[in-house]
Order: sequence, then structure tokens, then C-alpha cells
Amino acid sequence: MRKINRLLTALAFLAAVAVAPVFAQPKPAPQPTAPSASAADSKIALINTDEFLDEKQGIARLVAAAKKADIAFEPTRKDLQQMQQRMQQLQDEITKLQQAPPGAGVDPKQIQAKSDQLEQLKTEAKRKQEDAEAAYPKKIQEALAPIYLEISRALDAFGRARGITLLLDAAKMGPAILIASDSLDITRAFINDFNSKNPATASVVPPPKPK
Repeated sequence: MRKINRLLTALAFLAAVAVAPVFAQPKPAPQPTAPSASAADSKIALINTDEFLDEKQGIARLVAAAKKADIAFEPTRKDLQQMQQRMQQLQDEITKLQQAPPGAGVDPKQIQAKSDQLEQLKTEAKRKQEDAEAAYPKKIQEALAPIYLEISRALDAFGRARGITLLLDAAKMGPAILIASDSLDITRAFINDFNSKNPATASVVPPPKPK
């Protein structure tokens, strides 16, 4: 399955923390004479948060928001590509001039001028690259964080409705799960449920303000 660029790995921590809550059903205070609750009363389930960003079968709203944020950086990517091409062109020109045979009339000042131009372009490209690397994860996080919050709320309701008391993230970044029955995996069921209630074009509902 094709997935969105792993630059979204920058948000891996967000997905892992925001959408993998532990469902604890509220219970009355235990009476002194009541027996302790058995582990058999617990219902465990697995979910793979990596699948949320699958382009074809993931959470539609999340995928759409990630693509929109990614497209916003397309001009920067093109600028960097053009700068890289120009740097390579300058380097080739410098090499050609340096390898010119004696008596070819090559002016050392011409080589120096191109070298200075190349160094200046390298500095500009490095600065632009660093700025993009700093801004890109921030832009993605701003776009996806509200949706992950909705996913967290929806997942909590989804789990409670099914009596789930413990939900583990089966994603690569999650805990190591060596053996598990397929019947424990609620990933596809949750994604389908969320997509049916939250189409990609729907607006994000902001979280309630604290009173």
C-alpha cells in the first residue's frame, strides 16, 4: 500500500500518543468484601496508526490535510532543485575552465568569479534548505494536530462502545507485539467508521475551550 512521504515521521510521536489511549471503563468504588476484578474482564484490542496515512485506505481527512500541507511546499522544493542544477552547472563550467589546455586564453579571474558565485549559491541553498526543514514539520503538525485530536476522541468512543479496556498501537513505532490474533485488530473497522462519519471535505471541529 502506498503511503504519504515519511516526512510525516516527524509526527509519528503525535500519532502514537494522541490516538492510542487506554480505555478505562468507569467503575463504582470497590466494597471491602467484594472480590478483586479479574484480568479476564479486560478486553484488549490492537490498532495500527501507520495505516491512518495510507493514501488509498487510510483516514481520508487526514490524508487530504497532509497532501494540502505538502503541496504548499512544492515551490520551495522546485527552487531547491533549480539551485542544485545551477550549482552543478557552475561546477561543470569551473572544471572545464580548469582543465583547459595552456594557451587557451582562460582568465583565472573568470574561474574565481564562477567559484565565488558557486559558494554564494551553496550558502543560499543551505539556508533555504534549513529553513524548509524547520518549517515543514511545523506546517504538517499544524494541519494534522486538530484532526488527530478528533481521531483520538472518535477512537475513545469507538473503543468504549465495544467494551475495549486496553488498546495497543501495533504500528512499527509502537510496542513490540510478537503474537496476536487477527480478530484483535480494529484498524480497518475504525478507519471505515471514522471515514463514514467524517468525510475528507468536512471542516475540523475545534476542541472546546476550557471554562
